Amino acid sequence: MATGPADRLLADLKSSDESVRERATAALWHQWFHQKGVHGAQQLLSAQTFLDAGQIERCEDLLKDIVQAQPDFAEAWNRLAVLHFVRKDYWQAIACCQKVVELVPYHFGALHGLGLSHRALGNYTAAIQSFRHALEVQPYALINQRLILECTAKLE
Repeated sequence: MATGPADRLLADLKSSDESVRERATAALWHQWFHQKGVHGAQQLLSAQTFLDAGQIERCEDLLKDIVQAQPDFAEAWNRLAVLHFVRKDYWQAIACCQKVVELVPYHFGALHGLGLSHRALGNYTAAIQSFRHALEVQPYALINQRLILECTAKLE
C-alpha cells in the first residue's frame, strides 16, 4: 500500500480508538494538501475559496493550471474531481478520482468520491466496489458502510 510515514497513519485508521483514527485522518489530509509545500496548499485553498464563492470557472482554471504544471499533485486532482462532482460532471469526476488513486492508492477521499460519482450515474456495482475499497483503508467510515447498503438495495 503506502510506504514511509503513511504506513503508521494507515495502520492508525484501523485502530479501535476513535481519537487515533481522527488524528490519522487529519494527518493524511494534511500530507495530501501539503504534498507540494505551503505554496501548493495555498493554491488548493484559493481554489476552494473560488468554489465556495460560486466562482466555478476561476476554480476550474486554477485547478487545471495546477495539475498541468504538477501532474503528480494528487490532491489537486482530487479537488478537480470535487469540482466536477459539484457540477454533476460525474464521468469527469471519475476520471480525476482514478488519477488520484493511481498516484495515491490509499486516498480514501478519492475512493469515496469514485463511489459517489458511480452512484450518481446509477452504476451501483461500481459504486459498491469503490466504497468497499475505501472501507479497506478506513474500516470505521460508517458513511461508506451506509452507502454500500443503499447501493445494494438499488440492485435488488
